Amino acid sequence: MSLTMFDRYVRALNETLLMVGVSSVIAITCGLLLAVTLVVTAPGGLYPKPTFNKGLSIIVNMFRSVPFIILLVALIPFTRFVVGTTLGTWAAIVPLSINLIPFYARIVQVSLLEVDKGLIEAAHAMGLKRRHIIWHVLLAESLPAIIGGMTVCVVVMIGSSAMAGAVGAGGLGDLAIRYGYERYETKVLFDIIIILIVMVTIVQFTGEKLARLVDHR
Repeated sequence: MSLTMFDRYVRALNETLLMVGVSSVIAITCGLLLAVTLVVTAPGGLYPKPTFNKGLSIIVNMFRSVPFIILLVALIPFTRFVVGTTLGTWAAIVPLSINLIPFYARIVQVSLLEVDKGLIEAAHAMGLKRRHIIWHVLLAESLPAIIGGMTVCVVVMIGSSAMAGAVGAGGLGDLAIRYGYERYETKVLFDIIIILIVMVTIVQFTGEKLARLVDHR
């Protein structure tokens, strides 16, 4: 491999890591807040607001139903407004984040709903405030599942970043299309597949280990 091509691999990997890293932080943070909101505002929740909850749930379902490639195009005006361009790594972070927020929110929502209702009732009986119940009961008890959901989210983000790279976002996807597909350099395709597999394996192993560490059941 020539030094020039090696530099392209390094640059593409760095762009992918940037896309995945920033988008994952945004998606996981917003998705977690969204999930908590959906759970606590549901009928019988800590802050029941059925109408608001139903409307929010519909919005989440709408975004979840849109394929990423369509969302990528649909968000072009918003992406341009936020980052000033529709091309490049930072432009891809906007649709990547928005695409994964509802996905992760639903994963966390399921985890929160599986928390034993008896623990919540016991916390109420002890006089804990509702915000403390959210932090010390709901989130604490579902932490292993939340971390597992983070792992799934990051893995999906890696695949989506490659797709975004194919439409002008840079990264490994862009390198695979420009050299592996358009120039028929099959080795580039295989190299990138191997890099993506390694990335996913590292994320999966790390996520599973963290989930086991915080699981005290």
